[in-house]
Amino acid sequence: QGGCRSCNLPFPSLSQLAALERQVFDFLGYQWAPILANFLHIIIVILGLFGTIQYRPRYIVVYAIWTAVWVTWNIFIICFYLEVGGLSKDSELLTFNISRHQSWWSENGPGCVRKEAPMSGIKGLDNHSYISVIGCALEYRYIEVMHSSFQILIALVGFVYACYVVSVFTEEEDSFDFIGGFDPFPLYHVNEKPTNLLFKQTYL
Repeated sequence: QGGCRSCNLPFPSLSQLAALERQVFDFLGYQWAPILANFLHIIIVILGLFGTIQYRPRYIVVYAIWTAVWVTWNIFIICFYLEVGGLSKDSELLTFNISRHQSWWSENGPGCVRKEAPMSGIKGLDNHSYISVIGCALEYRYIEVMHSSFQILIALVGFVYACYVVSVFTEEEDSFDFIGGFDPFPLYHVNEKPTNLLFKQTYL
């Protein structure tokens, strides 16, 4: 079983690169929940890629099931940054309430200028600075929404790809079984004698 050559497409690698790119920016923003989700996603993508190369349909099915979970997670991220259903992009939900970090894009987006002003006039905050970000060409929440939308698109294509690969593997197994590849060796063999020979034995 060598698998189907037509299934060795570059799509799984593209999906993995997209997940790695998002993981880097989530690490820079200390977004712990997305970091964990991205890590699991990378593992499942590797598993699906291994299943495609090594002819393991079960691994590909696991990847297909995970794509549904991944789509759901990214829909939640979109709702989080668009503040749908009572969610707030300023909450500490994505950092597990252990830090007040926000998305890396909130201070490093396209056109953003970061300014720090010392807070020396307030008691107890002499060593702190007030950070303001101005001039952003695109608000960071929309960048995060575009990231999640792109991940959803890749996941949907990945689901179709996984279904295609599994169907091809199944067809190959069925065709191999049809030509007798899995048929057991006959347990017995019947030697039929010619009718005229049987007639001679009966006459004698």
